Amino acid sequence: MSLRALYLSNQDYPRAITHGASILGTLAVKQSHSMTQHAGRCSSIMRHFITQLALCLKLPAKMLILLLGIILLHIAALVLLFVSTIVSAWTTGKDSTSDLWVNCTTSCVPASTGEWIQAVQALMILSIIFSCLSLFLFFCQLFTLQKGGRFFLTGTFQIIASLFVMSGAIIYTVMSPQWVQETDTFGYSYILAWVAFPLALISGLIYVVLRKRE
Repeated sequence: MSLRALYLSNQDYPRAITHGASILGTLAVKQSHSMTQHAGRCSSIMRHFITQLALCLKLPAKMLILLLGIILLHIAALVLLFVSTIVSAWTTGKDSTSDLWVNCTTSCVPASTGEWIQAVQALMILSIIFSCLSLFLFFCQLFTLQKGGRFFLTGTFQIIASLFVMSGAIIYTVMSPQWVQETDTFGYSYILAWVAFPLALISGLIYVVLRKRE
């Protein structure tokens, strides 16, 4: 290759780089514009869905969004109650765990050996039952409650559920040294039970204050 040809080819490099950068910039702009259009379509579809659902329930759109948020809060508390009651991680040791049903820290011992642990079992189960009933009553009142009415019954059941889980967690906190070794620590199921308590209480209070608007 001659020096002139090499010189000309070297001059083409900046042009090629500039051209490639412009192409990449154009593609990026088009991709960003396409993503913006998709986001706008999804947002419009969601607004249309909420509007149609609000018309079916004869509720304002803002009221419907508030109700959906409360339902999500209620479901989150209910899921935490289920997990904390079922999963075997109320206390954990180096090589062992225990829950409300079986203690396997030293040797697996059923919960029938202690009356207080049975009380905790009953309280956690009752909290789940009352929370499920509260959610069911909410949907019933949503369609049957008159304009301006309050969800007192729904809120009462949810507040009772929160008191049940709080009582069960307190009893377990005080009496757990009789159930497990002192070196064991509280597990994540125990923590989830305490997290479920304020969520259930807050959702219950919101139900009590909430008024079905016209």
